[in-house]
Amino acid sequence: MLMKDGVIKAEIYREPYRKGCPQLLYSLSKSFTSIAIGIAWDQGLIRLDDPVISFFPDKLPPVISPNLAKMSIHHLLSMNTGHHDDIYAEIAREQDWVRAFLSLEVKYEPGTHHLYNTHATYMLSAILERVTGRNLVDFLMPTLFDPLHIPRPIWETCPMGITAGGMGLSLTTDSVARFGQMLLDKGMYADKRIVSEQYIELATTKHSDTADRKDRIDWQQGYGYQFHMCRQGCYRGDGSFGQLCFVAPSAGIVLAVNSSFKSMEPLQTLLDLIYTYVLSPFVKNDNKLNQMERKLHLSSRLPERVEPMKVPTGIREIDGRCYRFDEHPEGLRSIQFRSIGDRLELQMQYGDERDQLLAFDLNRPVTQQGIFLKDLSLHLQEVVACASWMSSDTLQLTLFYIETPYMVTYHLAFTEREIELNYHVDVSFGLRQYQALGQLQGA
Repeated sequence: MLMKDGVIKAEIYREPYRKGCPQLLYSLSKSFTSIAIGIAWDQGLIRLDDPVISFFPDKLPPVISPNLAKMSIHHLLSMNTGHHDDIYAEIAREQDWVRAFLSLEVKYEPGTHHLYNTHATYMLSAILERVTGRNLVDFLMPTLFDPLHIPRPIWETCPMGITAGGMGLSLTTDSVARFGQMLLDKGMYADKRIVSEQYIELATTKHSDTADRKDRIDWQQGYGYQFHMCRQGCYRGDGSFGQLCFVAPSAGIVLAVNSSFKSMEPLQTLLDLIYTYVLSPFVKNDNKLNQMERKLHLSSRLPERVEPMKVPTGIREIDGRCYRFDEHPEGLRSIQFRSIGDRLELQMQYGDERDQLLAFDLNRPVTQQGIFLKDLSLHLQEVVACASWMSSDTLQLTLFYIETPYMVTYHLAFTEREIELNYHVDVSFGLRQYQALGQLQGA
């Protein structure tokens, strides 16, 4: 979605994704946590130089190092906590993330060593919960979400129930655009003050040096308070696989983008295209988005229609057939088919909360609810399912979890009494593919 001077100039939704569907923001969530801190600061609930340890007297390690004692809210915001290495895995495997964070070595004096740190943002959420007595979503409903006409969102939590802060927020694309417009208008939205202009200025000013990022020019411009500085005075919040809220103050432009990039490298390409086709004064306004759309090849993601085929050779019928799998990393125990004409149902059994029944149609996509991972945990979410016979003995099932970038493909190859399942997900922080062999049961 592109906004210019507060007016929507263009919006593009690539099939099967649609307007109004919440999108997982990953680390773009951090920018919303920053604004929550700004609102709390405006209300006098916190100071930016407050020591982190002052909020958690019950979570402190036996020995508090001088560097831990010096760490403040400012250092959490600017990701200058003094940690020497990526601490994500060390904290994520623990039950109590606050205690785990405070227990880790702080090698450098805070303020002297920038390191991207998702759990620094989590600590901001935990601090807000301590000082307000409310979780981050409850705090932001009357102060940010309601004024921006954003319905109550899903925001994932840590094992202790504290809002994750640095990840896990899901919002619609137009909600992100309205957030960007509020930033562009220096904390105002629809004539209502959301957060002070002073805090917006602080949040979008460079506090940490990132010039060592030689691979991508828009990663070299510095880091503010949970915002990345960009060229030409622009700034952005972003998240894994290409989620983006881009603000160009001098041009009066806001761009909200949800993507499914396999890594973050293509995000630099997208930013380059924005500078060329949106911010360039040499491209006529009415052609900018059309040229960008052509450049990005934004055609439908749905698979091309394949004429439905008969039941595969050697299998008289798949209706009612059940296959049990050998052990494999994802733990799928069995699948069972129900087939009536062009309609197909697949019962998947894991023996846990992932058990589900999925519906398919050989002639059209089927929209339904399915269980799949978001950022931190499994969720019941909207999925668009497609099915087609790729050959006389191979069935392809494609699942678009349209609240995320995840597209899952199952290739099912049948023989007389066996099935070979090949699983692939286009983007993931974990296992992206596996193969499992199943045996026909009860026949």
